[in-house]
Amino acid sequence: MGFMAVKPQSERRLRPVDLARAHGLSAQAVRNYEAAGILPPAERTASGYRVYTALHALALDAFLALAAAHGHGTAAAVLRGVNEGAVDEALRLVDESHAQLLDDRRTLDAVEGALRELVPGDRGEVPGPAGGFIGALARELGVRPATLRKWERAGLVRPRRDPATGYRRYGEADARDARLAHQLRRGGYSLERIASVLARVRSAGGVEPLEAALGEWRERVAARGRAMVAGAAELEAYLRARERKEKATA
Repeated sequence: MGFMAVKPQSERRLRPVDLARAHGLSAQAVRNYEAAGILPPAERTASGYRVYTALHALALDAFLALAAAHGHGTAAAVLRGVNEGAVDEALRLVDESHAQLLDDRRTLDAVEGALRELVPGDRGEVPGPAGGFIGALARELGVRPATLRKWERAGLVRPRRDPATGYRRYGEADARDARLAHQLRRGGYSLERIASVLARVRSAGGVEPLEAALGEWRERVAARGRAMVAGAAELEAYLRARERKEKATA
């Protein structure tokens, strides 16, 4: 009695619905991904039906994992680059996303460090009477009044104007923002980045609520880092499978 030959896993034929079900997608989504270049082109039967293989399954695994880590747009661009033979460009996109995550980590560290540097009485309240003028705040921080005016133009501080004199008056929140800005500037951060950080402080309602938000922010950063590791593993599996196929058909 003879035995039926079993095709290698990489040669097994998959219908769009097979690929879709295995990944929790619709068959139309699979076809859309192929049309977008995220999946390599499928072979066609004599009657025109698409035929996918395990290589397509690996490509879809890589795309979904990369999308969770880097976003849909970057993941799609990476897979298109790989499928078009532009692997270096695809890896550059991954590198850029990793660099952004590292930048986010450094910003988070800088914000936490700046909060620790605030004097104990400044965890939401500024010691002394509110409503100080620019000279007093500048002396406290050890900067020139012109620096505070520059920070104001960049949106870092938002003092009110005295209705009688037109002079700037810095309230409690203004002094808090100026102190945080001062610490972050000492850490080498740009005015644009500091403005973004201070926007978080204001939206959180102060320093103390921000501390809880920072914990959530760190959790999100850590989760994204783990997702990037998972995405890299799936991308490497797809790249190796493509290399094996290219060698086999050379």
